[in-house]
Amino acid sequence: MSKADRKRQRKEFTRKLLRSPLVNAIIGGTVRGLIGFVRLLGPKASGWLADRLSRFVGRFIPESRLARANLAAAFPEKTPEEHQAILDGAWASLGRTVVEYVHIDKLIDIDPHHPERGRTEIAGLDQFLSLREDGKPGIIFSAHLANWEALAIVAARFDLPVVALFRMPSNNRIAQDLMARREELMGTLVASGRGATFEVAAALDRGEHLGLLTDQHHTGGPRVPFFGRLVSANPLVARLARQYECPVHGARTIRLPDGRFRVELTPPLDMPRDAEGRIDVAGGTALVMSVVEGWVREHPDQWLWLHNRWR
Repeated sequence: MSKADRKRQRKEFTRKLLRSPLVNAIIGGTVRGLIGFVRLLGPKASGWLADRLSRFVGRFIPESRLARANLAAAFPEKTPEEHQAILDGAWASLGRTVVEYVHIDKLIDIDPHHPERGRTEIAGLDQFLSLREDGKPGIIFSAHLANWEALAIVAARFDLPVVALFRMPSNNRIAQDLMARREELMGTLVASGRGATFEVAAALDRGEHLGLLTDQHHTGGPRVPFFGRLVSANPLVARLARQYECPVHGARTIRLPDGRFRVELTPPLDMPRDAEGRIDVAGGTALVMSVVEGWVREHPDQWLWLHNRWR
């Protein structure tokens, strides 16, 4: 048996093991216990602990090697020490995001009638209100920056109907808990999969808005520039915008000191068009990725560098 065959065999064994009822129950019970512990600690203490633990553990996880290579290619002008500082920050942000999920309803502090009073800052408030009142479909793309779950919660607080695509965890118990929690805080959710296309189309037909993360590898997607290298990007934003002739907005979360956030919603993008006047899918996808690149350059320590984005 070749080395590649043995590797595939190990992966298949691990996949089957993780999906077994017993292992599902053990993992689900462990996660629920950790959630209880995080809730007991409170937002401030659990965030601090997650920050320190993630920075330390992250240095020993294999994905950090990939992240350092990504950082070296994206920021060749920076030193290895600067790359490591960004990576440490990315691990800390990811750790905080995990534990913040338990307290997210308290951390997102917004009074829709008096936004200036909350601890969560809102940039582009007029865009939120315009989207809510226009009665038209729209697309809101985002990226794995800071706590990306906050965006759907902010939209729900402002009564902005958004259908959010998400990836369902493989563990059934965890998936049930997450689904219940997300629906409680975020509104309509659609699990990525074959049936998602029909649900998304129905939502846009009703004049609702689609929210999706668009910064990860998409097999078969158009090859567009991202930090000076070509990546296979998700064309769904541009394809739907072309089909429905609807506005496209970018949204991001920025992590601020003292456990606070700023949520930003851009004005509608001026999507490039082809000779027939319709939105150009490849050009629109490139524009979306250029916006994401600008966000990452501004706060590189808040992005998920651990993903194999350049394949």
